[in-house]
Formats: sequence, structure tokens, C-alpha cells
Amino acid sequence: MADTAVAAETAEVLGAKPRKEYPKDYPMKEQVDALVDYIMKNCLWQFHSRAWDRERQNNNILGMTSRLVRGESVNPATAEERCYWADAVCLADAFKSRFGWLAGLSGEDKGVLMQGVKDRMDFLTITGSLNLELTDVHY
Repeated sequence: MADTAVAAETAEVLGAKPRKEYPKDYPMKEQVDALVDYIMKNCLWQFHSRAWDRERQNNNILGMTSRLVRGESVNPATAEERCYWADAVCLADAFKSRFGWLAGLSGEDKGVLMQGVKDRMDFLTITGSLNLELTDVHY
């Protein structure tokens, strides 16, 4: 409760909207949190300065990572897609090597897991962020 009060007070001082609440319980919570923790500690791409950059990167990198984790192929056609693909390959390899339990999941469960990771990353880096620079049109 204290964290919510501090976030609301900070938002009020900064003139920002109160932080959107994220569900306390969601599918595969422990596994989602482990993968999100890895991203937050090891991936610099999460720190783009604008919300639209972060949304695009989350959609592309995590979308491609999801396909790679499920054993699907990804064929990037443009330079931009190749950039996202490079990050996705590194992330998928890291997930596979560090989280052995991932191999025991079905393709469907991996899809649910990766959607949970994307949803959580969207919350942490975009919709739940108090960083006002994300929506500053002059930045």
C-alpha cells in the first residue's frame, strides 16, 4: 500500500496522471516475473525516451522473441526488422539458456508466457511509468 501512496503523491507533485494499477495475479506470474526481471536488468532497449518508441520496440522485440522461443522462424525483411530481430535472438537465447523450465512448456504455454511478459513490460515501461518525458511532444 505504501508504494501506491508514494506513486500517487509523486504523480500529484509532478502533475502526472496516477499510475495505472497492474493486476496482482496473472497467468504464470512467477515465470513472467523472472523473464521481466532479466529484461529489466540486462536489456538497454527498454529505455527509449518516447512512449511510441517503447511500444514499437516491445511489440517487435518481444513479438519476435515469442516466435523464436516457440521454435518458429523469423524472417526480417527490412533494416528496422533486422535490428529488432538481433535483440530478439539474443533475448530468446538468454531465456533458453538461463531458464531451463522454459523447455518443458508447450508452444501454447510459451505464447501465454510471452504475452504476459509483453503486457508486464508495457505496464512497467509505458502505461505505468511516471516518466513525463515519454509523452512530451517537444522531447
